[in-house]
Order: sequence, then structure tokens, then C-alpha cells
Amino acid sequence: MFELQPTQLLILGGAGVVAVAIILFGVITSRREDAIAVRLEQVERDMQEIEFIPVSEEDAEDSGVLDEGRRLLAPLERFVSERKFGQSMRRNLARADIKLKVSEYIVLHFASAAGFFTFGWLILFRGDIVMSTVAGLVGFLVPRIYVSREISKRLIAFETQLPDTLGLWVNALRSGYSVLQAMEAIAQDAPEPTKSEFRRVVQEVQIGIDMPDALEHLLERLDSPDLDLVVTAVNIQREVGGNLAEILGVIAETIRERIKLKGEIRVLTSQGRITGYIISALPILVALFLYVINPAYMGQLFTNQSCGWPMLGLGLALIGIGAAIIQKIVDIEI
Repeated sequence: MFELQPTQLLILGGAGVVAVAIILFGVITSRREDAIAVRLEQVERDMQEIEFIPVSEEDAEDSGVLDEGRRLLAPLERFVSERKFGQSMRRNLARADIKLKVSEYIVLHFASAAGFFTFGWLILFRGDIVMSTVAGLVGFLVPRIYVSREISKRLIAFETQLPDTLGLWVNALRSGYSVLQAMEAIAQDAPEPTKSEFRRVVQEVQIGIDMPDALEHLLERLDSPDLDLVVTAVNIQREVGGNLAEILGVIAETIRERIKLKGEIRVLTSQGRITGYIISALPILVALFLYVINPAYMGQLFTNQSCGWPMLGLGLALIGIGAAIIQKIVDIEI
């Protein structure tokens, strides 16, 4: 067993005090939850009750434990839901289609940081407080990185499906469906993630939200310029009239050409992207490898505050600048 030094105990104790203070502050300054999200959850529960979905005893027990945990986090949820960072987290979770509340997402950050710190302290770095703290910081960023990747994957999938979705929408309108009925048909027949997104729009309209506002919420969850074009066309048609089926058909053809061009650009720039990833990750991986096999050699960077720390900061800054420049070069706007 490793013996904690007074400085290490102070660091861990301070982190615990900060975490408890955040939770207590959330309990004291708790606020009302978002009405739209609560109403949609109620609609989904009502639909499940109508469909008579059977629940086993094990699922019921797990659900009870989950509900109890969420009740404990309810004050923190009410606190963060009205803050800007909480709204940004909620928007990112909605874009990634991850069924977590903001409070659970925040707790997941600290749990991941604690797990990585413990792994680094006990196994990887063997009691080195500096590298274990670095591992904890990496663990803190893991949930955010995962959510960002899910948002990107979901957005790419939606944009790829959008031309076919518009084709289905056009066919439904030409068959005599209204705009909302055509969206219901899309919510039934389209693949994910288009299916769930259009179902949410239909549910929002059914609980009394105006169609333009529901489409704006859809655009907030899917930050796509192609979808923005579609939403703008639908809103203009509702105000001034016109043949929406013909407009959507033209937009669908335009989007198909843009997707084809994006695919060609992505293939041509793939080598540059991979090069950027390798160049950015290689110095960090080599430094970690050298630290594991020869801690005394690499440890001088952390013990020498007059030279080692500035070199580390300068190296990380140059790595970040290089990665940003490469990303800017291969990111071609259409």
C-alpha cells in the first residue's frame, strides 16, 4: 500500500471539499426543471403505458435504484439546468442522443476522473502524484470527447439520410398528406437518427408547441446547414404559400450533390487528417512511454520548475497550434 503524503492528502481533501460544495450549492439554489423536457417525458411514459410494455422484476428493481439515484441528484439538476454551461451540456447530450441528465453527466466527469486517477496512482504510475493527476485530467475529458464523437457520428448519419428523407416527405405531400402527417410518416418509416428526431418534432407539436418552434428545436439538436435550408423553406411556405413538394424536391437534389462533393473532399483530405492525428499524438505517447520505462530520466521535466515546466508548456502549446493549423487546412467549406 502506498502512503499518502500530507501534500497529497491536502490535494485530495480539497478536491472532495470542492465537490461537496458544488452539490450543496446546487441544493440551496435549486430551480425549476425545463417544462418542455418534463412534458415530453410524460408523453413518452403515457405512450409506454398504452402499449402495455411488460417489465420484469429485475428491470423493475434496477429502475427503482436508478430512480432513487436520480432523486438524489435532482437538486443539482435543478441548479445546473438554468445555467449557461448546464444548457450547453443539455444541448450536447440531446445532439448525441444520450439519455442522461445534466447532473448525471457532471457526476460522470468526476467519476471518470477519479477512476483514471486511481488507475494511474495504483497501477500505471505507481504513486506518482503528478502523472496520476494528469491521468485524472484525461479521465475528466473522456466523457466530453465521447459525447463530441457521438454528435459528429449522428450528424453525419442524419445528413446522409436527409436526401432520402426529403424524398419520402415529397412523396407523402404529393399523396395528399399535410406537413405534419408527412412528418409522422417519416417518424415511422425513416431509419435512425432521422426517425427519433422527427418523432420528437411531432410530439412537440402535439403538446402545443408551434411548428416553427418545434423545427427550430430540431435545428438546435442537429446543427446542419442542409437542415437549416429545409426548415427555412418549410417556414416560408407556411407564411406565403407555394408548392412545398416541388421546393423540397429541388433541395433534396442540391443536398445530394453537396454530399457527393463532401465525400470526394473527405477522401482527398484523409491523408492530411491522419497525418495531423499522428503528429499530434506521437510526442505525447513517446513521452508517456519513456516515463514508464525510465521515470528518473523523464521525471526531471517535472522536478525542474525553472526549465522543465516551461518546456512542457511550450511543447503542449506547439502541439496544439500544429493540430489546429492542420485541421484548418483540411477543413474545406462547401
